[in-house]
Amino acid sequence: VQILAINDFHGHLQPPLGSNGVILVAPADPLASSPDARTTDAGVSLLAAGGAAYLTAHVARLRAENPATIVISAGDLTGASPLLSNLFHDEPSVLVMNRLGLDLEAVGNHDFDRGLPELMRLQKHGCSLGDCDAGSFAGASFEYLAANVIDDSTGRTILPPYAIRDLGGARIAFIGETLAQTPSVTKEGAVTGLSFADEAATANALVPELQKQGVSAIVLAVHQGGMQSLGGPYDGCQGFSGDILPILDKLSPAIEVVLSGHTHQAYDCVLAGRLVTSAASYGRLLTKIDLTIDPSAHRIVEKHARNVPITRDVQPDAEVARIVQAYMDKVGSITGRVVGYVKRTLTGNSRAARIASCETPLGDVIADAMRSATGADIAFMNPGGIRADLVARQEGRPDFAVTYGDVFEVQPFGGSLITMTLRGAQILALLEGQFGSRQEPRILQVSKGFSYLYAYDRAHERAVVSEVRLNGRPIDLAKAYRVTVPSFLAAGGDSFVVLKIGEDRKEGPIDVDALASYLGKVSSAAAPLDAPPGRRIDGDGCK
Repeated sequence: VQILAINDFHGHLQPPLGSNGVILVAPADPLASSPDARTTDAGVSLLAAGGAAYLTAHVARLRAENPATIVISAGDLTGASPLLSNLFHDEPSVLVMNRLGLDLEAVGNHDFDRGLPELMRLQKHGCSLGDCDAGSFAGASFEYLAANVIDDSTGRTILPPYAIRDLGGARIAFIGETLAQTPSVTKEGAVTGLSFADEAATANALVPELQKQGVSAIVLAVHQGGMQSLGGPYDGCQGFSGDILPILDKLSPAIEVVLSGHTHQAYDCVLAGRLVTSAASYGRLLTKIDLTIDPSAHRIVEKHARNVPITRDVQPDAEVARIVQAYMDKVGSITGRVVGYVKRTLTGNSRAARIASCETPLGDVIADAMRSATGADIAFMNPGGIRADLVARQEGRPDFAVTYGDVFEVQPFGGSLITMTLRGAQILALLEGQFGSRQEPRILQVSKGFSYLYAYDRAHERAVVSEVRLNGRPIDLAKAYRVTVPSFLAAGGDSFVVLKIGEDRKEGPIDVDALASYLGKVSSAAAPLDAPPGRRIDGDGCK
């Protein structure tokens, strides 16, 4: 039996750019000499990968090798999508996955971004929010699974908890789950009335029921994950850590394969005899799992996994290319509008950029744009809200022009900016809260004029924050400051609960519009914007 798995596709129909569109390859990897690979100044080989038409072609190629194949997504197929998919409520992504032959999708936290009714509409059919574009949407031909998501009003799961498929003469069960912490990482109100149960306990409780139905193997697709140590190969498992480990520790031994996601990292692990995999994000990798099953003994005899890069040296699927182009034609006037100019690509991913302090050039620019839009003293941007690099490119554009579509890909959530009053002591508590019970801290990006130091103790998951300054002066713990944050953070998102008590709240512009406006003010074709100089945060949380 062959399982082909993706995760965290996030509506990336076109080949992604910047760090979102490459895979790290080892120098000895044959792909390092590919025409689509390049070596950075640091000696790192990066392979261009991804694109829905190429992903579909690779799936078709592998499916042809084994008719006993099932294709699964481990969550976040939609949500946090570029404008091409987002503008049409992710219908294009569902249509592309129908063509690709996706069989199952374990819901992820971002699949709830527009609320449960929209998720159910994508599964079934109908008009989005009463707006039908070229007729009613037919819905997904694949099945969504959500074993640990409970409707509080009924006490039942919102979607089937599992699916059983007969493949090559063997019955295999597939359980689908999302992370139990979904409410803390999803916009306020999107999951009201829903409860998210413990992942391991939920999956384990299903095992006897599935075994009674004569399954020979149980696979868990869970939207929670981990990561390798920095620089680990796409098909490796070096220094593995992350929030999925406590789940694996409690998981029944009857579940021998775990397809994971959420962290956007690539890994292929064998942990305590169990396969644990993740295919990075945005359709750059495809996990290929081969199982040899003895149906009479109801057991897996042999199992193996590897991650396959979605190279662009294959003939792209013509029908997917047609679907994508049709939507591109509809939105070209919106996505193609030039809003500013950047001198070089501004990186928003600290791991990709290997930035020890977790501060990124693009994070600085976004925070500056937020502060400029509201006139606040300080602005903080959550790194999880920065979904792409801002790429400097000349292809068919004026020199290094960036478009509204580029900016939207960076900030695709459409949240408003909220300005509030915080005391200096609350700001200090906010900074210390970045180092909660996480394997990797969430370092907020800060605006110009604000700076601080931290010393991070990874073993105890805590940090000492010091030298907190605004415009060179130490902040006064008793003084009131005006602080701007995205609405997601203002509601306590990512467990930054101190922001829920900020006073004198004022709603400002939409985040993506603030960034587009700022780029228009501070850059031109003659003077493109460069990365802000200097370091605002000093620490080593991303090493």
